[in-house]
Amino acid sequence: MTCGIKHIDLLLEMLSIPAISRKEHQRSDFLEGTLKGLGFQVTRIHNNLLVGDPDLEDAGPRVLLNSHMDTVSPAEGWVSDPFEPLVDGDRIVGLGSNDAGASVVTMMATYQNMYTEMKGQMNLMLLISAEEEISGSNGISSVLDRMGNLDAVIVGEPTGMQPAVAERGLMVLDGEVKGKAGHAALNEGENAIYRAMKDIESIAGLDFRNQSAWLPQPGAQVTMISAGTGHNVVPDVCRYVVDVRSNDRYGNEAMLERIRSVCMADLKPRSTRLKPSSLNEDHFLMEAIIACKFHPFGSSTLSDMALIPFPAIKIGPGDSARSHTAGEYILMSELEDAVGIYCRLLEALKTNMKQN
Repeated sequence: MTCGIKHIDLLLEMLSIPAISRKEHQRSDFLEGTLKGLGFQVTRIHNNLLVGDPDLEDAGPRVLLNSHMDTVSPAEGWVSDPFEPLVDGDRIVGLGSNDAGASVVTMMATYQNMYTEMKGQMNLMLLISAEEEISGSNGISSVLDRMGNLDAVIVGEPTGMQPAVAERGLMVLDGEVKGKAGHAALNEGENAIYRAMKDIESIAGLDFRNQSAWLPQPGAQVTMISAGTGHNVVPDVCRYVVDVRSNDRYGNEAMLERIRSVCMADLKPRSTRLKPSSLNEDHFLMEAIIACKFHPFGSSTLSDMALIPFPAIKIGPGDSARSHTAGEYILMSELEDAVGIYCRLLEALKTNMKQN
């Protein structure tokens, strides 16, 4: 099973329609028309496109293919127009070609190839989501809230077609330390910066003993600090920002509790919704990965997996190092390989679900 020239053409046309996060309307219109032209019923929720019926009864385990249509804004350094995709030998150069246009078109091709074959054995659905690059509220979360429980989710992201079975989470904390204002020349007051420095030293010294099988140790880095109104005024407030990377052994809530325990600041999370994940070893999705002789790994980069409260992996054509760069590209050969690999994974899923 190959991607075929029509899907390469589909990618080229899709990439020529700008779809920066929260501005995906035109690309969503185009993809919706394409899917309907293939004979599929499409449910549109904001700019997200859902193909398949989550309420279908007696259709087998509920499996979702998901990738995202949106892109970041172009980075500096593009030689060509990022919204005019170019074919250069085996390369397709264009903004979002690697992340994640290639996954979108190859998952569409996979769904087209496998939908009929899976009927009665698996309720296979396809979701092309929006606002992934900003983890927006009108992205995948607005669709999953209406879908009930899913048995497995396959997220399309550039991973070289090897499955990420775990992913780090992200949380950003805003800290505020209070002191007491005074005149610097008179050595008055209580310096909020000095108090904040003790917090920062404590955060830097955090130790995490429980090891993850797939992911690096969690981390907390103070990345911004602000205080003071004048050179001769002892500051009464110091504010700082902490970038927190969680893992499956230390989730966002556990990290927040741990950091608060060593700090005097009032620490407030902007959000705890971007959670870490890890696939259970006995899940049929992991069994299918082993049957396919893939090489599973843990990923430090975020994707919609962070917002999916169901067993999930991410796997797709391309290389994450190309994402968000000037001159971003995907190889046509990677597109061709991806469809066959996705189909092989679904076949293995079907086999392992029968055995379970």
